[in-house]
Amino acid sequence: MSTQTPKKTHPAASPEALRAKISQAYARQSREALEERWILECLPMVRHIARKITSYLSRDVEIEDLISAGTVGLVKAARTYDPDKDTQFKTYAYIRIRGAIIDELRGRSFVPAAIHAQIKNIRRAHESFLSVNGRTPDDAELARQAGISQDQLYRTLQEARKRHFLSIHGLSEDQPTMEGLAMTDKSPSPEAQAERKETLQRMTKAIAELPKRDRLLLLLYYERDLTMKEIAEVLELTESRVSQLHAGALFKLSMKLKEEP
Repeated sequence: MSTQTPKKTHPAASPEALRAKISQAYARQSREALEERWILECLPMVRHIARKITSYLSRDVEIEDLISAGTVGLVKAARTYDPDKDTQFKTYAYIRIRGAIIDELRGRSFVPAAIHAQIKNIRRAHESFLSVNGRTPDDAELARQAGISQDQLYRTLQEARKRHFLSIHGLSEDQPTMEGLAMTDKSPSPEAQAERKETLQRMTKAIAELPKRDRLLLLLYYERDLTMKEIAEVLELTESRVSQLHAGALFKLSMKLKEEP
């Protein structure tokens, strides 16, 4: 006489448990649909940021590599974005995309070691001229004070800009960030509000003290978000000339901020 092992039976799920499972599945599907929509809407921004970053670099860089890195940053941004805690997704994604692209560049050595000594020389020249004359030198005066040609000054400042680029866009913690200052938290602490206000005041004061052309360049690039090529068309200059002037403006701004207490 054969015996059969009785089949194990599972207790039927309660209506509450079933509703919870259905709700979770629906929430996952809704979240995935939102992430897909966010990614598709912001994909054009990846190429825009990558192109803007490559305008800083004098050497050849495969833009597709940067676009690929930026796209990964966008996908990660969509996965980690919390609407209840973070700023608008476009702002959040912008920072994450730029960060991913800069991380890609950080693995490459694109600032020669000899440039550091040249930058220090130019900084000393700037400080010396300021202490003697009581004003910021223009580009020709700065070059003479540093004992170099104006072309060499611009080449060095363009290299220096690559280091400033990493900090001025919020990718290091030791300098103020233009884009970070433009962002608004949903519920910033009083301390954060005070710090941001103070930094904005310092930045505004420093920019206001720059020559008119430098102020315009920074306004067009950082506030209006124009590329070097677009700024060249507005100012009726060559793109290479705009790049030189922009590097000089950034250097002067960094020295102005350094002067502030």
